[in-house]
Amino acid sequence: MGANMARRLQECGYQITAVYDARPAVAEALAKELNCANPLKLADVTALADVILTVVTDDKAMARIFAPKGDSLLVGAAGRVFLNCATVSPATHVAVEKLATKAKAASLEACMASSINQARAGTLYLMIGGKADVFERVKPVLTKLSDEGKLLRYIGKAGQAAQVKALVNMVMNINTAGLAEGLGLGAALGLDLKVLMEVFSQTGANSRVLVTDGEDMLNREHSCFFSAAHAAKDSGIAYALGQQTKLELPLAKAALGQFRKMVKLGLGELDKSGVAELTFKGRRPKAKKPARRK
Repeated sequence: MGANMARRLQECGYQITAVYDARPAVAEALAKELNCANPLKLADVTALADVILTVVTDDKAMARIFAPKGDSLLVGAAGRVFLNCATVSPATHVAVEKLATKAKAASLEACMASSINQARAGTLYLMIGGKADVFERVKPVLTKLSDEGKLLRYIGKAGQAAQVKALVNMVMNINTAGLAEGLGLGAALGLDLKVLMEVFSQTGANSRVLVTDGEDMLNREHSCFFSAAHAAKDSGIAYALGQQTKLELPLAKAALGQFRKMVKLGLGELDKSGVAELTFKGRRPKAKKPARRK
């Protein structure tokens, strides 16, 4: 996601000054492509850029890159703006805003409800959380990533965009798990699945997931655009919000269980469409047994 966003912004005339990745070889290759620096320290990224976009895996990774001590993006960050695009807990985005403010910098959450292809094309659906004046300051950059601003939505204060994103992914994951069960049951009944999908598309069973994942479930084509491991993480964030508000979310809990099961079975790096491997007869792999100590 980050690499394609960088490519898009460079094409739009922005100078990409540095790229950084936890895997140095990945950053080095991208830096050569974009003709920019690939520093090995986070602090050097901040030194080279005015606006820093971050895309990391989880809360732990966010805490690492915004650590209050040691090598961190916060070193020498005065005047910088951080656009944090990862799906992490709302509380983490709030904490990062406080840390950035203390460092005389600013931060926004720029939560993405799109995938790799949209990042490359500049058609990301972006939900923004943070201070409105900071949003206006970097709006030109965000506009180039979101179909000239047509897909750009300011949600509210820090944490709120992350809440909305968690709910988006919660519902998406429920739909994905539900579609897998419907197609799996259809297969077990001996139905023509192409016909079943066409009927789904014209009735109340229709969903965006049917378009993006239906054929992949039938063909067992699970090249990763949004991994099952990320689906488990994001459903977990949403379910935790439900617990905080004392709401029962049985469907979210069930979908979370399915994606966590995929991770347990070693299928976490498959696309979320791989949840169909748990519902079609004859597909489910066995859990790997732990190695015995000698």
